[in-house]
Amino acid sequence: MTSNLTNYHSHSLYCDGHAPIRDFLDEAVRQGFTSYGVSPHAPLPWTTRWTMLALELPVFIHEMHRLREEYKERLELYCGLEIDHIDQDINPQAGIFKNLTLDYKIGSVHLIHNQAGRLVDIDLNVEKFRKAVDDSFSGDVEYVVGKYFEAQMEMAGTGGFDILGHMDKISFNVESYRPGLTSSRFYTDKVERLLELATSKSYIIEVNTKAYAKQGVTFIGRAHYHLLKDMGAKVVVNSDSHYPSLINAGRMEALHDLKEAGIKEVMELHGGKWCNVAIGSV
Repeated sequence: MTSNLTNYHSHSLYCDGHAPIRDFLDEAVRQGFTSYGVSPHAPLPWTTRWTMLALELPVFIHEMHRLREEYKERLELYCGLEIDHIDQDINPQAGIFKNLTLDYKIGSVHLIHNQAGRLVDIDLNVEKFRKAVDDSFSGDVEYVVGKYFEAQMEMAGTGGFDILGHMDKISFNVESYRPGLTSSRFYTDKVERLLELATSKSYIIEVNTKAYAKQGVTFIGRAHYHLLKDMGAKVVVNSDSHYPSLINAGRMEALHDLKEAGIKEVMELHGGKWCNVAIGSV
């Protein structure tokens, strides 16, 4: 199987996606996907505009199991969650997630603490990110970068997940805020340290293509693909789709660039197991 038409980072109306799960699955079938995973933003201890509610967890899992049976002749369907790491109590290892019948978990960081200890959302567009840095972090973008990677290092050490989600998603906004910072030793050292820890623990590293169509970038960025190769990282290409029409956005371009960097295989779920699958003709 060499089509590489898979996606395991996908949202829906359970969180901040813009369509029911079935719409994403029908589009995946139409495009010839071989396997597909749905991974809502997992609940936090407080209500947000972008995470599902705790009471929806069993409803979501029940629906996924029903849809898996319904689509079994057309598509391998997998049930996941994207879980935030906030601190030692709120993370993918938390008890609320331990006994769920999930196929995989994505560990991600979207919020960090500022100098006063207040939790701030930094997963924003360029303009809102700039305002957040100026207003909530006194303009100290290096502090923001440091706390962002510190949280991911802590998450990697704590565990409880399979895929390290969009590990330098902050890069586009940081580069827009201060051009040149993401190519500095200050930034690249943090990327390298996180990759070293993550690969040592056998996490799958996500190449997230969500921003490729609009911004021409992936997370982890192309500048770091050589590190994935050198460290022998396990890699998965995901679109982080919030719209059915974007489930395949940026995939072929990312696979092409990975192949150019010397990476010959990506991780895919088949038969309920993670497999190394050769990157086909792209």
